[in-house]
Amino acid sequence: MVVFVLDRWTKTIVLHSFMPGESREVVPHLLWWTYVQNTHGAFGMFGNSPLLLIVLALLVLAVFTYAFRDAVKRSSLVRIAFGMIVGGAIGNIVDRFQHRWVVDFIDFRTIWPNVFNVADACISVGVGLLVLSQLLREKRA
Repeated sequence: MVVFVLDRWTKTIVLHSFMPGESREVVPHLLWWTYVQNTHGAFGMFGNSPLLLIVLALLVLAVFTYAFRDAVKRSSLVRIAFGMIVGGAIGNIVDRFQHRWVVDFIDFRTIWPNVFNVADACISVGVGLLVLSQLLREKRA
């Protein structure tokens, strides 16, 4: 829930304060906020059909739910990771329903070529935490 609220709040600021394509430097030579209307899936892949991207996101959530159903009961790290993934996915799904595109704005252009948003960052960190939890589990076994 926290991820979803943070995502909605930041996207609302961008929607009301920026024109599409507008960019403002936040941290000199490191971070810009650049308003992008992203019609594509992760890293520009998977086409630009909002319905297809929503269905794919829901399928991935269903697979993750099934695959980690037992681990969520046993591990706080997996619960946090899963919450980040679900919150981020819901944030992007809501954007696609509301606008037909996702509001992206976090721009580390000197070190990363893609503009992204809080939801994307939470999904990426959540997946990383799931991988870490699996590595830790295998190490203990």
